[in-house]
Amino acid sequence: MNAITRTVRFELNGREVEAMEHETIIEVAKREGVEVPHLCYKEGMEAVGNCRSCMVEINGERVLAPSCCRHPSQGMKVSTDSPRAVSAQKLVLELLLSDMPETEYTRHNEVDQWAGKLGVGKPRFAPTRAEPVEDLTHAAIAVNLDACIQCTRCVRACRDEQVNDVIGLAFRGEGAKIVFDQDDPMGASTCVACGECVQACPTGALMPARGVALDLPDKRVDSVCPYCGVGCQLTYNVKDNKILFVEGRDGPANHGRLCVKGRYGFDYAHHPQRLRTPLIRREGMPKTGDFTMDPDRVLEVFREATWDEALALAGGSLKRIRDTRGKHALAGFGSAKGSNEEAYLFQKLVRTGFGSNNVDHCTRLCHASSVAALLEGIGSGAVSNPVMDVTQAEVVIVIGANPTVNHPVAATWIKNAVRAGTKLIVCDPRRSDLERHAHRYLQFKPDTDVAMLNAMMHVIVTERLVDQDFIASRTIGYEELEKNVAGYSPEAMAPICGIDAETLRYVARLYATSKGSMILWGMGVSQHVHGTDNARCLIALALMTGQVGRPGTGLHPLRGQNNVQGASDAGLIPMMYPDYQRVDNPAAQAKFEQAWGVKLDPKPGLTVVEIMDAIDAGAIRGMYIMGENPAMSDPDANHARAALASLEHLVVQDIFLTETAYLADVILPASAFAEKTGTFTNTDRLVQLGRQAIDPPGEARQDLWIIQQMACQLGLEWNYGHVSEVFDEMRRTMHSIGGITWDRLERDGAVVYPCVNEGDAGQPVVFTDDFPREDGRARFVPADIIPANERPDADYPLVLITGRQLEHWHTGSMTRRTAVLDALEPDPVALVHPLDLERMGVKPGEVITIESRRGKVALYARADDSSPAGAIFVPFCYYEAAINRLTNAALDPFGKIPEFKYCAIRATPGGEVAPQGSYGGGRVLEGMAQ
Repeated sequence: MNAITRTVRFELNGREVEAMEHETIIEVAKREGVEVPHLCYKEGMEAVGNCRSCMVEINGERVLAPSCCRHPSQGMKVSTDSPRAVSAQKLVLELLLSDMPETEYTRHNEVDQWAGKLGVGKPRFAPTRAEPVEDLTHAAIAVNLDACIQCTRCVRACRDEQVNDVIGLAFRGEGAKIVFDQDDPMGASTCVACGECVQACPTGALMPARGVALDLPDKRVDSVCPYCGVGCQLTYNVKDNKILFVEGRDGPANHGRLCVKGRYGFDYAHHPQRLRTPLIRREGMPKTGDFTMDPDRVLEVFREATWDEALALAGGSLKRIRDTRGKHALAGFGSAKGSNEEAYLFQKLVRTGFGSNNVDHCTRLCHASSVAALLEGIGSGAVSNPVMDVTQAEVVIVIGANPTVNHPVAATWIKNAVRAGTKLIVCDPRRSDLERHAHRYLQFKPDTDVAMLNAMMHVIVTERLVDQDFIASRTIGYEELEKNVAGYSPEAMAPICGIDAETLRYVARLYATSKGSMILWGMGVSQHVHGTDNARCLIALALMTGQVGRPGTGLHPLRGQNNVQGASDAGLIPMMYPDYQRVDNPAAQAKFEQAWGVKLDPKPGLTVVEIMDAIDAGAIRGMYIMGENPAMSDPDANHARAALASLEHLVVQDIFLTETAYLADVILPASAFAEKTGTFTNTDRLVQLGRQAIDPPGEARQDLWIIQQMACQLGLEWNYGHVSEVFDEMRRTMHSIGGITWDRLERDGAVVYPCVNEGDAGQPVVFTDDFPREDGRARFVPADIIPANERPDADYPLVLITGRQLEHWHTGSMTRRTAVLDALEPDPVALVHPLDLERMGVKPGEVITIESRRGKVALYARADDSSPAGAIFVPFCYYEAAINRLTNAALDPFGKIPEFKYCAIRATPGGEVAPQGSYGGGRVLEGMAQ
């Protein structure tokens, strides 16, 4: 037997127990129901044994032993409650108590809790240390080192778990203390506010700023994070229908970890600008809108209405357009932030109530090209392996993604893997924080993905590093790909992509020859006119080397929003029914006609950008938009806004007056994430249960209720009594989740799909034996170089790259109404290379104006060398500098995704930043968490 499975028997407090040899005494004691005091020890962290509160007595040994560091051996006799052990435990707690201040922030500290359990009274000793000054310089975290016991849990949380390397223990003896970077104030440090240190701290030395965690909750509700696709599980702490604070929970994707958005981005639900009653546009009020973000003028444009009046107008007008102009005159945008059940009902409403397949959501703007390539080559649009598999890989390639910003908790698993020996290859025109952990960093020129990846495949083919058995038994089309890459030698591609030939060869060999190689990619791959070709190349790399179908291998497009995977699975896309069954497939059409009891349209619908063009052409005259904000998220946003404004009738269902809602005829106030129960599918294909924690404000209603009421207005007879009934209908029409029951989700919280039969464990790793294509074989699809639709020239000499910020989410409607997040990043910024700033004569912090052929914005310049000279990065979350006014609506021909990641711009000094409007910024929101 190996060491991991070998067991030992020993005596614990006079009782014989059995333990695994690798377990510690404190772990065994906990399992056996024996409480041992502990402070520096925390489950999941490396044990350090420096607080000495967990001392136990071992028969025959002269000194006591720390139970968090000591492993049992055969026949050992351990006492946790002997007079000698208890005396040591109590003395340690008494000494710590003597230096512990009696303040608000130490009210619920673990030293007091253990002292109470052991009967330790008022300490006999006087305080011995000087009182440090409190540090309140950080918007998210208050530092009170007078409560610090130097357990180093915060150090291990920051360095070992999150691998942010901000917190350290410095100096010696009585001068030893916790420091941030080089003993900087917390607010001036490189802290990313993940809050892992706050969650780890046992005393209140590190606390949420402004004392938001001092109140005791009256209920705790287990749920899921509403932001990115990682799908971290969390717990809402609620009192009087208000979320007090959030804690990470031990979920499959996060194991207790959270990021700054997940931990601090909850109070948007309580923002005073929440929609609380239905609104109807006043007669004759034009749909324009540069003044529109002034909340004080809302009632000049809209009037309040009852639900009956609003629903009758919203549904009745859409029904009139359908009946007079035809079923293709309507379209709907659903939401990747909503639940699976909401997505399913929304697409069902469009298909059965509108009568067409004109339904889409933000997947069209993030990973549509990846899904197109995966469906074509693999037969499935989902990931092959969970993110956590990076810990089992020898080589990990991260390309076109910035996980530390967009998927922070997933990034921690990548960093943990690197520390354990995994070789990380980062490929990106922009240098992210992962670069410092990388074995190799390939900063290729923007728009040259295919050149670089074909060069790597050329090496693998010519050096005979391919997996011939895998290719022969499990793929088709290799010969065509082999011929195609023959002309893409590293030497020929090096000048194009900017990576020297030897580096290309080294990385190709490393990837091909490792026991397990995994590729993760993001929207830097997908958001191009050649995004599908980029993904085709990544798929081909995995197939030719057999690096798929096993733990520690595979293909993982990191999904952006919290439920973009589930919304796509549920059919919220124009060419697919639920479970990616094509609408023009007669068998699929017949299946859903029988399930839904209606005749369905076999014609694939229009995608997001195509719908905007169809509005311009007069083909679409009415829309129903739930939880999406195309006036901010669509490319060439001026065109999108003009299109939305020209509709005969626009219904918007949302929680705030978004930029899109200001163009609506009827606005329906909906529920925030924490105000409803439903399932959400993360990037790992993990179906998780989000539970309602608070009630919607005022007259706001849950989204499922609103969708059903809209369906009734369109003549559909729906009567779902509970969200579980919708999920049950989904599993009857979706083979992939057929084995997942609502009862199981309520019990277990999460189940991975495919899960075909009830009781199945689910399959975290797929494609182990075959691929879900008709012949069971994956398909190679060659790709050639296609340049961006718009290249820099003399008039527009720079390149614009757009994306997200760590602190803000998508179009900012939620996070910019969150006190901590907006205090951290309150103003619109452009990240500009210092050399470009110098050429413009601009100092960091000054205003610049960025202009493309479609529009211009003014914003603040931030010196940042993560992007190469000649490229400017701008987040798309700022209304007052809506960067998507500039982006190019040119589409990938396969995925129909816009080219967000590349367009030609010019930048000039000066300009005037637009007012923030309804987004108050961190300065205005400062008091909201009080």
